[in-house]
Amino acid sequence: MINIVLVEPEIPQNAGNIIRTCSAIGAKLYMVKPLGFKLEDKYFKRAGLDYFSLADFTVVDSLDEIMQENKNAKFYFASTKSKHTYVDVKYDDGCFIVFGKESYGLKETLLKKNYDNCIRIPMIKDARSLNLSNSVAIIAYEAMRQQGFENLKNYGELTGRPESD
Repeated sequence: MINIVLVEPEIPQNAGNIIRTCSAIGAKLYMVKPLGFKLEDKYFKRAGLDYFSLADFTVVDSLDEIMQENKNAKFYFASTKSKHTYVDVKYDDGCFIVFGKESYGLKETLLKKNYDNCIRIPMIKDARSLNLSNSVAIIAYEAMRQQGFENLKNYGELTGRPESD
């Protein structure tokens, strides 16, 4: 299992979509206050659909709180300002992947302090960033691939039904 951390998410549709992704792969989601929306927001609920019953998510006051409670865990910090790409690192069971808010990303001081654990998704030179929920999905599924998609059901098996004409 991996852990996804959203630091001060601003857009309810992104957070709802990330709830769905985390639910589908069995990841725990942490959302760090302040949130740019209320948990009762209709756009947040609509994007999360009926995955809230599957979701393991919690809202916390600070990233430091998570890091203090998980001192022995590996933390990765998603940023466009990294020498490592997201496929250059090994995602161990229980690791944390931290994402910043949509308008700004993670604070420069945090990135500098953890530079060797920063990861990026490659893009062309003039691209500023990807959508937050897309970034979470890309990196989370790489982590799951590295872990052999452990505990994820294979729905790709043929059913044996004949094809229709």
